[in-house]
This record gives sequence, structure tokens and C-alpha cells, in this order.
Amino acid sequence: MRPTPIPSLIPTRLALSGAAGLALASALALLAQAPAEPVAIAAAGWFVLAAAWAGADLWLSLRAWRACPLRIERRWPEALALGVRRVLAATVVNEGRTAWRISLFDGVGAGVGFDGLPQSLLVPAGRRVEVSYSIVPRQRGSVRFGATQLKVRSRWGLFELRRQAGAVHELRVYPNFAAVARYAWLSGDRRLTQIGIKTYVRRGAGTDFKQLSEYRQGDPIRHIDWKATMRAAKPIVREFEDSRDQCVLFLLDCGRRMRADEGTRSVDGSHFDQALNALMLLSYVALKEGDEVGAMTFGSPGGAERDFAPRKGVATLNAIMARLFDIEPGVSHSDYQLAARNLMRAHPKRALVILMTNFRDEDVPELQPALKLLRTRHLVLLASLRERIQRELAEQPLKQPIDAVVTAGAHLFEQSRRDAFRRMVGSDPLAIDVEPSQLPVALVNHYHAVKRARLL
Repeated sequence: MRPTPIPSLIPTRLALSGAAGLALASALALLAQAPAEPVAIAAAGWFVLAAAWAGADLWLSLRAWRACPLRIERRWPEALALGVRRVLAATVVNEGRTAWRISLFDGVGAGVGFDGLPQSLLVPAGRRVEVSYSIVPRQRGSVRFGATQLKVRSRWGLFELRRQAGAVHELRVYPNFAAVARYAWLSGDRRLTQIGIKTYVRRGAGTDFKQLSEYRQGDPIRHIDWKATMRAAKPIVREFEDSRDQCVLFLLDCGRRMRADEGTRSVDGSHFDQALNALMLLSYVALKEGDEVGAMTFGSPGGAERDFAPRKGVATLNAIMARLFDIEPGVSHSDYQLAARNLMRAHPKRALVILMTNFRDEDVPELQPALKLLRTRHLVLLASLRERIQRELAEQPLKQPIDAVVTAGAHLFEQSRRDAFRRMVGSDPLAIDVEPSQLPVALVNHYHAVKRARLL
């Protein structure tokens, strides 16, 4: 069934009021027992005059519009970030000799919230009028902004003409960069503890030579460079840093487990959105440390897996986000063992593999062999997302009898899941089971611990 087309010409309240007034006057005259024939002649005369007035108004308005229609110049950002409010600006340009009163509604794409639309404004002849409104992207991926919809008031105010202006434009909505930006700022200011990231004094603790520096109390005697000491006539030591040129590889679950919070997402986005935020933050940290970063997905809808080969450099973060920014979890079950075999074939070089998933106790028979296979060559960090809704249900106040049943069920589910996770990982320190909002900091701390312990 085809949608009903929107009419391009709509009578205004003034025109409808005039028609209603003519009909009402005729009805009152007839109710007052006036002769029907004079009333009909008078009504017909007024109708002809009104039609002529309306026709002239429409003809003049269309003529003026065709001579010089309004133009829309929109200024687009390079990209949008999920959940981050942005102000979009546009300019309505009137190069003609006619002033137009318009109502403007921009073609905001699906999945984007907005404030400040529609807007009514007067665009004087030969002038430019600035308009702005704010948007908040609610989902990642490509967002299509259609042409601007205009309702243009005719010259005498009897009609509204529906017109379009401006071109169609597509923007990309990326994961929220706030975590990376804040990390970069705090690391430069040496205040990473404010976001829970542990920092360590690692002077001389690594294996790669960094620089020569003056001896300080507490420096190991074995690090003294005797030749440099003789030349400088004071104790000089060699400083070392953590090993570089290592590889961090993300193995991201995109199956139905990662849709656990469907319909209950927080202001920071869904669980999957926050997993991508954590991936992005650790990618930034690892690249800054001189390591390679790569990514693979598994369980993607339709088997459309994404693979990003490990690479180094400042441009890698943008490249990996361009590869993963629009991916969403599917509805099928993820095959952990197949994902492990694919990774072993594609990446023979030893790496820190970070498996990001949403663990359930029934996953043990499949996940445990996959971890065992990966650990034959790689160092594996299991990062499991604990569902926020389970904690909220377990902590909810007991206002009704049914709340006690729901709370008890949440506690039982969480206890069963926690016990299964502990049985599977044992005493392995390279295992994380946290809520999504805590995952970025936990991943960075574990990465630093791996580098400090030189496990790779």
C-alpha cells in the first residue's frame, strides 16, 4: 500500500476562516428567512471574489518563487559521536525581491534526537537568516539527513506551499570519543588516578633502552654506564622502558549475548557501545606505548565478520574505528571455537588477545576449549560484560510481593554466573568480569600489568 502523498498546497487558517465565514453568513441569512435567491446570488458573488483573490495570491507567489527560490546552506561536522549533543547550523538565503515567511524542518535522520525544530522565521528580501538546532545521535552507523522541508506562506497569506531545499547528506556516528580525550588530557597532566587507572614509576624497569640520565638514589647499580660516567664525571645510568613493537588483538563478540541490554541502554549507550568505547580507549593507550593494534569480530549478523590487521601509528585509531563504527550485534549464537580457529590461522604472531564477550554459565563447554586453543600461542585476556540490569534488579526496593521473587531470581542468576566464571578461569589474573561502564579502566589497568610483568 502506497503512502498518502503530502499535498504541496495547503490553505491557511485565514483562507479557511474566510470560507467558513461566508458559509456561516449565508446560513444565518437563510435562518432569518431572507429570500433564498438573493442570498445565493450574494454568496456566489463573494465566492467569485474570494476565488479571484486566492488565485491572484497563488499566481503571484508561485511566480516570485520560480523567479528566485530560497536556498539552504548547511554546515556539517566531519562526524558525530554517540550520545554527544551537537549544534547544526544552516543559512536560509533569499536572493529575490520578495520577503518570505516560512516554517523550516530539517531532514533529521532516523536514530537522531533533536531540539529546536520546526522553526518559523521571516526571510527578508535580499537577506540571509541563520538558523540552528541541536541533535543527539542515539545509535552508531551512517545517518542520512534528507533535504530541508519548507512551508512557505503565500504573499497574501492564503496558502502554504510545501517545498524542499538543500541536498541530501550522510554523516557517520562513531563511538563516544570522550573517554579517549579525557585519558589523553589526564595522562598529560599526570592525573590518571582520577578515572581509576593505576600509574607506576617504571624508570629502569623495562627491557628496551630508552636514554641515559643522571643517577638518582635508588637506581640499580647494575644500570650504571661507566663510560658515560667517566666522560661526565658524575654517575650516569641507563634508563629502560617497557618493550615496544608488541601486538594487542581484540576478539569482539557480536552475537546475541551482546544484545543483553536491548531497550534498557543507559545514557552512555548500550553494552555493545560501551564495549567499543573500551576497545577504543585501550587502542589509544597501546598505540601510544608503541604497540600494534588489530581487531576481529565473530558472531556478526549474516556472517559478515570484520578483520582489521594489526598496525602501528597515530592514524591506526581512526582506521580501526572507521572499520568498526557501524557494527551491531546480531541475533545468532556466537561460535567461540570457530572464532579461535580463525584467529589462530589469521594471526600467527604472538599477541595479547582480548576476548570481549558476555559470559553465561552455559557457555563454559564452548568457551573453555576456545581459550585453551588461543593460549597455545597467545596471551589471552577474557573480558566479560556483566549485565547492569541484573544488579539493578538485585538492588531494587521491595515494594510489592512480586519484587521479592524478581530480586531473589536476580541474586540466584548472578551467583550461578559468578561461580561458573570462577570455575572456568580459576586463579588466572587475566580475566575481567565487570559492568560495561567499568570495562575501559579495567582493560587499561590489565594492559599495564601485562606490560609491567613482561608477559608478552
